[in-house]
Amino acid sequence: MFGDVADGVMRLNQMGHIVRQCWLAIPDHVPPVLLDEFVVMPNHVHGIIVLVSTDTVGATHASPPQHASPLQNDDTPTRPRGPQRQSVGSIVGSFKSAATKRINEHRGTPGAPVWQRDYFEHIIRNDESLNRICEYILNNPLQWDLDRENPLAQGAKPEDSWAS
Repeated sequence: MFGDVADGVMRLNQMGHIVRQCWLAIPDHVPPVLLDEFVVMPNHVHGIIVLVSTDTVGATHASPPQHASPLQNDDTPTRPRGPQRQSVGSIVGSFKSAATKRINEHRGTPGAPVWQRDYFEHIIRNDESLNRICEYILNNPLQWDLDRENPLAQGAKPEDSWAS
């Protein structure tokens, strides 16, 4: 949907460029967010979102992620459902929504699904893990022939070694 991989290089089509533009615009819409490595693949995206906050003296540091959406219950009937504002879930949801809207405008297919409902989230706890994940993302197009997300894959992709 977003392009193809040729000789280990991802070649974006128009929809892939829309996804790339929407990803790069995330910090414009969520100011305490930084982006690290990312790659748009033919049918999915890999990317690192860094949540930052500013303390009272102006120093910035990584914020703890919000893992669960607050659920409405009888005690708080007016509390909104869904991810907390500026959480990874709300950022990913907004990105997917914006990309879907623009892609469907481009294709003339209003309301058509573009993404799967969920996404994979992993907390990066140290520089070693960050380096391993960045390398995985950068090399992902080189591994496309073996990727389980590739409907034409030639073999099974080994377990993602960066997640450990």
